[in-house]
Amino acid sequence: MKPCRVEAALFDFGGVLADEGFKNGLHAIARANKKDPETFAAQARELIHDTGYLTGHAAEPAYWEALRVHAGISGEDSELRNTILRGFTLRPWMIEVVERLRDLGVRLAILSDQTNWLDELEEKLHFFHLFERVFNSYHMGKCKRDQSLFTEVTGIMGLEPSAVLFVDDTCGHVERARAAGLKAIWFQGREDFLEEIALVCPAVADLPGSQAR
Repeated sequence: MKPCRVEAALFDFGGVLADEGFKNGLHAIARANKKDPETFAAQARELIHDTGYLTGHAAEPAYWEALRVHAGISGEDSELRNTILRGFTLRPWMIEVVERLRDLGVRLAILSDQTNWLDELEEKLHFFHLFERVFNSYHMGKCKRDQSLFTEVTGIMGLEPSAVLFVDDTCGHVERARAAGLKAIWFQGREDFLEEIALVCPAVADLPGSQAR
């Protein structure tokens, strides 16, 4: 019997492999500018799509300028970027899950709606080596709002969608992945995730500390 029901697993970065630095950073920028954090974060998420920065069709300065104009914030580009990047912290227990899956022979990749910031975070945190591929919207030219991204990625890996698990903290992305034929887990917290991943790969359930979570 195979140790896992899938051949590969795709992990989102912010909110899954690491704390959600984009959201955390946006909230910090909002507070510094006396804006409502949730309202500002929603506007900032739309603008990163609308400007084309998320998919590499615009440069970072265009995004920050759009936020200054439409959201009324202030701050130099470098200051705002650093506020965002500081919010990303790798989750050691999740890295342990990734390493266990790798030891079980599961192929691993990142599938992230990120900008060039993901490359900067790699220089700081050094995690790309854990994965066979890193699929980043900034370099792919499309993001997870586009369902075709999921079949494109599985095709690049030479896998049937049904043989791939996708883990993401955004419900809409998970729904699109499932519609494309992938197995998917909507990440909502450590406890629920460990229960769900154990159904796909039972050997993950005996990780040290997984019962005391």
